[in-house]
Amino acid sequence: MLKFLKKHLWIGLIGSLFMVCEVLIDLIQPRMMAQIVDNGILKGNTDLVWSVGIRMIFIVFLGGCCGILSGVFVNICSQHFGNDLRKALFDRIMNFSFEQIDDFTTGSLITRTTSDVTQVQTMVSQLIRGAVRCMMFFFAGSSFLLTLNVAFSRVLMFTIPIILAEIAFVVWKSGPMFTHLQTRLDRVNSVIGENIASERVVKAFVQEQSEIEKFDKSNLDLVNTRFEVQILISWMRPVMNIVLNAATVAIIYIGGMEVAASRMEIGSLMAAITYLSQILSGMMMMAMIFQTITLGLASAKRLKEVLASVPVIRDGDAKDIEKRGGSIEFKNVSFNYPGHHHEVLKDISFTVAPGQTLAVIGATGSGKSTLVSLIARFYDVTEGSVLVDGEDVKHFTLHELRDRISFVLQKSELFTGTIRKNIMIGNPEASEEEMIFAARAAQADEFILHQPDKYDTTVAEAGMSLSGGQKQRIAISRALLKPAEILILDDSTSALDLGTEARLFKALDEGYEKLTRIIIAQRIATVMRADRIAVMDKGRIVGIGSHNELMENCDVYREIYDSQLRKGDAKV
Repeated sequence: MLKFLKKHLWIGLIGSLFMVCEVLIDLIQPRMMAQIVDNGILKGNTDLVWSVGIRMIFIVFLGGCCGILSGVFVNICSQHFGNDLRKALFDRIMNFSFEQIDDFTTGSLITRTTSDVTQVQTMVSQLIRGAVRCMMFFFAGSSFLLTLNVAFSRVLMFTIPIILAEIAFVVWKSGPMFTHLQTRLDRVNSVIGENIASERVVKAFVQEQSEIEKFDKSNLDLVNTRFEVQILISWMRPVMNIVLNAATVAIIYIGGMEVAASRMEIGSLMAAITYLSQILSGMMMMAMIFQTITLGLASAKRLKEVLASVPVIRDGDAKDIEKRGGSIEFKNVSFNYPGHHHEVLKDISFTVAPGQTLAVIGATGSGKSTLVSLIARFYDVTEGSVLVDGEDVKHFTLHELRDRISFVLQKSELFTGTIRKNIMIGNPEASEEEMIFAARAAQADEFILHQPDKYDTTVAEAGMSLSGGQKQRIAISRALLKPAEILILDDSTSALDLGTEARLFKALDEGYEKLTRIIIAQRIATVMRADRIAVMDKGRIVGIGSHNELMENCDVYREIYDSQLRKGDAKV
């Protein structure tokens, strides 16, 4: 993590220099006060009181300016460091495979990129600024105190070991607790995220109370863990205050004896009390810094876990692949999800020629969505190979491979913003005419024009302001706008009525005839128009051919057809 800090460390060091100046000015003030008392007030020298007092006001103002500048520079350093660290984390997460995201969990990744980064930022800021302050108060303050009277060393020898022992104990005990605390926060964020994303499901099944109870449990675990941490920390200050007050009494007693013996003046005794206060406050500050460091190190460890995670799906031995026809070939492909031994796909082989349409149909759980996810390398095959334009997909860079494929997923994901913005994600450089052409082909233009601001109508978060069919059509518009050779529709027309779906596929045949299409569907009416149909059952392709061919020689396809025909789903 130092590599993110090195770039901005010089700014922090400037802040440290200003902090050194501020602390030196703070350490000079007790001496000046002693001079005012001993040589001014007690001797009736008002001129000295005025001259030293004015100088003291000036250096106090100067010290305040140094403190402000120190805070500004250190804050600039920590904010830039946090920005770079957060960006690196986000970049790494964007390159994670689905498997890695599942391993970390979404809630944990959110906590790490927000709360954990903030904790590390605070640690850096405290180390650069606070550590300089407390160390100078301790070492320089102790030196100044002993120059007033060596007898005060006995007070330091008694108080310092007690405070250091207390700090060491708290750091030792709190380290694991802070790590546990962040894990509890992960769980709370996960529960909140799941419920916000699935709000409609929760309400539809009247599960509000159940989810509230789940949240209450996670939240109570977080509160209890935080309570344990606070209990541990809360007794530090009272103990330190007792030590500080006892040391102050000892300084007054020893100093009083020295003043009575004429070996010390009253002003010097006042300065000694101030120095002791600065020394012990510096140590109290050190205790707070150690708490911040302990929490920061726990967060830094969690951030390192993300940064050290090498993306499972990486760019292959990329080479210049100029051919862009849109052909797809599966060669003896088998696949099981990482960590699972059950094969989801078994010995899959087929070819799709450029411009051809292949429909995939089968029962739920037969492996249809998994099949197409291998084309874009959302996962890597366990056995066999997947080829695009005659090249193994592992030979492409991920960007180059996915640039050739336009994907519409089962769940239509929309982003907060306008309809225009959501469609233009497919091709930010597209013209207005190209965008409207894609929307018309997707049968989205008609309902968009009925929106209050047409294409500039704002879409609510996750597209909550639109129906399922409307979201699907915007997602298809986005995919059609992308200049790709392959279009994959993963059950992406399920919310459309048969008439709208028929018009959509007719528009694809007329305006996007060069696109290679793979269409996953549950309805016979959807797949009947395809050049070829692949029928899947329990991870295998049990039949492939035209509708008529499959009706003759594929029992599974015929069963699906008969079951849907009886319901009237095959009618167009």
